[in-house]
Amino acid sequence: MRPVIGDVADNVAHSIALIETAASRGADLVVLPELANSGYMFASRSEAFALSESIPDSPSTRAWIDAAARHHLHIVAGICERAGTRLYNSAVIVGPDGYIGTFRKVHLWNEELLHFERGDLGFPVFDTTLGRIGVGICYDCWFPETFRLAALQGADIVCVPTNWVPIPGQAEGREAMANILVMAAAHSNSIFIACADRVGTERGQPFEGQSLIVGHTGWPVAGPASRDEEEILVARVNLGEARRQRNWNAFNQVLRDRRSDVYGEMLGSSIKPRWY
Repeated sequence: MRPVIGDVADNVAHSIALIETAASRGADLVVLPELANSGYMFASRSEAFALSESIPDSPSTRAWIDAAARHHLHIVAGICERAGTRLYNSAVIVGPDGYIGTFRKVHLWNEELLHFERGDLGFPVFDTTLGRIGVGICYDCWFPETFRLAALQGADIVCVPTNWVPIPGQAEGREAMANILVMAAAHSNSIFIACADRVGTERGQPFEGQSLIVGHTGWPVAGPASRDEEEILVARVNLGEARRQRNWNAFNQVLRDRRSDVYGEMLGSSIKPRWY
């Protein structure tokens, strides 16, 4: 998707059109990019605040809720969230029955620190009729804790709204660094990961595109998508396979083999494990 900075109504309308196309192709779960409703390259915090919305009672969230109900699917969408006078780079999770939950980006990138607060909701995993859904946003993928804490809570899939940018030293034609990171994370945690990256250039900042859906073995099952053009990726997967195939052989199970006598089972968090 190619959001346009400041055009919230048009961005959301365009996202609905893309959701409808995905639904016509059989989608049950749709992931939209980071800050899909507002655009990304804010000139100031005041601009970000003017483009922000509360959750769940906001025009963007209501539009996505209506689309989810109409097409009987789930949506994870990046949104500029306002909570009182605080701003968060967030994702809203909605389904056929309405609002499910919110994820707030934990690790902020670059000038996001001028506009947003660090996420304060941790890494929740949401129970849905499709399975257990975790969420991370963009820079969160650089931290293995994002995926490990989701997996330890039983996540079957982690959805990643993102606005990945080129990384210094990236050779011409090479895949995005983030694609390598999420492939490794899917493999090392035996989870599916669905990443929706925006395309285009906004206020001089180019974006990588290359959205992809990764299977629990670490290999892509759809994508990478175009670097430059809007594109919808669809993959038919069995989320239950992520749980069933964590036993890699007669001796090894990727989560059970962790040495909790050497490091904290839940990485110092108060989250209760339920991967077993």
